[in-house]
Amino acid sequence: MVAAVSSSTKLFALQRFPSLPSYLISAKTIIFPARRRLGFFFRGCRCGGGSGHMVMEARTVVNDRIDITEKEDKIFRRLLDVVDQFKLNTQLRVAGAGFEIRDKDYHTERDNMLGREFCEKISEYLQSVGEEEHGKAVIPSNPDQSKHLETARMRIYDTWIDFVNLRSETYAENSRIPTMKFGTAKQDAFRRDLTINRYSGSEGWVYCNSLPPRETFLDDPLRVLRAIRFGARFKFKLDEDLREAASSEEVKEALMNKISRERIGHEVDLMISGNQPVMAMLHILELKLFDAVFTCPENPQPEVVEGCERFCISYLDAAWNVLQLINPSLFDDEQRRIYFYAALFLPLRNVVYMDNSKKIAVTSFIIRSSLKLKTNDAEMVSALHLAAERFLSLILLMESDKESVSSEIKLQDDFLNIPPTSAKRVLAGMLLREIKTYWRVALLISTLLYSIPINAGNSLINESERRKEIFIKVEKTICDLGLDNIWKMKPLLDGRAIMSVLQLKGGGPIIGEWQQRMLKWQLVNPKATEEECIDWMKQSQVCQSCIIPATLYLWSIAPQNSSKL
Repeated sequence: MVAAVSSSTKLFALQRFPSLPSYLISAKTIIFPARRRLGFFFRGCRCGGGSGHMVMEARTVVNDRIDITEKEDKIFRRLLDVVDQFKLNTQLRVAGAGFEIRDKDYHTERDNMLGREFCEKISEYLQSVGEEEHGKAVIPSNPDQSKHLETARMRIYDTWIDFVNLRSETYAENSRIPTMKFGTAKQDAFRRDLTINRYSGSEGWVYCNSLPPRETFLDDPLRVLRAIRFGARFKFKLDEDLREAASSEEVKEALMNKISRERIGHEVDLMISGNQPVMAMLHILELKLFDAVFTCPENPQPEVVEGCERFCISYLDAAWNVLQLINPSLFDDEQRRIYFYAALFLPLRNVVYMDNSKKIAVTSFIIRSSLKLKTNDAEMVSALHLAAERFLSLILLMESDKESVSSEIKLQDDFLNIPPTSAKRVLAGMLLREIKTYWRVALLISTLLYSIPINAGNSLINESERRKEIFIKVEKTICDLGLDNIWKMKPLLDGRAIMSVLQLKGGGPIIGEWQQRMLKWQLVNPKATEEECIDWMKQSQVCQSCIIPATLYLWSIAPQNSSKL
């Protein structure tokens, strides 16, 4: 993905070599005949690893060519047309936003123009040729939150492209905000956050760039989380000097006080959604940043036990292992993401705090306030925790293979005659109606809470296999009972119809109680009609009118004859 001026330009990109197992960060010179087929031959240098030091090693890459797509050709020629039209004395450099040469996003740099100024020239060009803009935005700098560079974005041929200028930075004494000015490609490269590299046959490493790690992290503490994210993503080790600086109290304080919670949450979300969430959380733990990233409210009840973060990661690890055994594609991306958050915070599922005399789950505080993620994320994680606890009773019932309901199973209805053979269907159906499409997620989380007997020959693999067996067995039972999509089952009677059958003048809680009772009845009688439901409800009302006075009488005599009850 390259744009160029006249005969040549430089591409700062990430290239994958067929002979190497991973990627190299490289600076390449690209020979580009402006009006010929676009293909590129590279030569340049690479950043190499060592014992905690960055090594620049000259290297010539021979017979390495990338042929760009027709769409990329159109994008690059459009950018060159803008340069030619306005006779701009600027050089464009283009890089992908990921580790693939051909990625979703493009990042374009100029050596003597602001990105916003170049976007304005693109707008002028489009107007001159009678074309419309399809999207443009400017993301301003925010030095207080360590975002020092303004970024302009523009949509060209249905592709969003970022435009920034090459820059150098200088720091005044006692100031964390740099003075920005146009820089050379070399100056811009040396102020980059990190170097990520692996030679053939060796381990991969993540380093800080030219500045010492402490200085780099105090300048922008978010770089710590970026280093963790990329290290986990590519299974690379973090350089020892980087680890030492990242785990210092000074950097930890800077991360908590200097970086917005939104930016921290965004990095964490990328880790959880990535390919190695467990490794990323382990890095956070080992660098002593867990409580800085996942802050808790004051005075939680009960008090969070010391070392709880290790239990959090243990649950996340167990969740990862069992999902890999069952099927990594069992959930869609959003379900997978919520699944890992729910597993990570499983040890905190019963911890609350008081907010204006109201009990709030600590997990909700972490997700909404500490990470600034969506309210729906917090609600879904709490719902999964509750559903997982309820699934435990269902697992015990289904594991028993019995057709009777044990004394521990509570159907919460004294006036509904549920046959023992229908207990599983009613319990599972009511639970699935609450959790809906996330029921498999809740079921898999509940297997993490299920007690696996420990013996001398037991191992983590055996535990994961056992959880897999439980999940598959319960899932099959639920599907065999015809309960998948049961939340789409419509009640036979609405609130007004129930009021009419029961001859009630007003609504109130009693309508809700009968609605729940009716849903259970429908689960027992899946083929019943509306008329049959009305007959059942009338009969139940007669029975209930007889039972209630007797119940009140028992309550009235309870204090005098408690020993007889």
